[in-house]
Amino acid sequence: MLDEFIQNALNEDIGSGDHSSLACVPEDARSEAFLLIKEEGILAGMEVAKRICQIYDAQIQFKQKLTDGTPVKSGDIAFTLEGSSRSILAVERLLLNCMQHMSGVATQTAHYVKLIAGTNCTLLDTRKTTPGMRMLDKYAVKIGGGANHRIGLYDMIMLKDNHIDYAGGLAAALERTKTYLAANNLDLQVEVEVRSEAELRELLSLPQDYHRIMLDNFTPLALKNALQLIPKGIETEASGGITASTIRSYAETGVQFISVGALTHSVKALDMSLKASL
Repeated sequence: MLDEFIQNALNEDIGSGDHSSLACVPEDARSEAFLLIKEEGILAGMEVAKRICQIYDAQIQFKQKLTDGTPVKSGDIAFTLEGSSRSILAVERLLLNCMQHMSGVATQTAHYVKLIAGTNCTLLDTRKTTPGMRMLDKYAVKIGGGANHRIGLYDMIMLKDNHIDYAGGLAAALERTKTYLAANNLDLQVEVEVRSEAELRELLSLPQDYHRIMLDNFTPLALKNALQLIPKGIETEASGGITASTIRSYAETGVQFISVGALTHSVKALDMSLKASL
């Protein structure tokens, strides 16, 4: 998947040719360059950057100076490149796009993880990722100290509000799910979303054909009260509108997981540049 992503991204950017470089840079020119960090954050995307170089031009020498997960500051150098000048210019933008975005995700994640430090709560990402870049977003979350929720629609059952409404209610949704898994010989975990204490009580009155309950858009106080109703052995997750200013209060309720879409969908890219060595 990574190689396919990189090739598609290179095709998108280069098209019929990097005419700027072809026009003015000699074919046999060789150069060096370095990736300069321009603000504080958590570095992510080094392995991706290295693979981009390998795929486009295996003769580019990628010399790594820092590793993914390293706290960085303005003036740090992540890696250097040596090789064809045209090749370095061709991969420059893709290298930066991936590393700036991934480092932004890792930095944001590390900030949220720090906010809930000392609790027994695990920070999760969501499927609110950049289309085509989910694997990079999910990888960056792990680099930042978070954990991955399901990767897509295929590796876990999540019965959210619309599923439940379309199925005809909680009981129907769970019964249909149990039948579907058995008929297709699938061993997938099942998570069920509830939107109120009343819906939670209804769910708890049904057979426990699920492993986790997501409590969506609960206040911290409502969440704390709801958790007292849930038997041990059932995983709990809080989600919906949880921000950096409120996440600590949610984590302190005792909920096991908190999922935050902002880890990937509302991220500021970390500032960095690829500079020519003269």
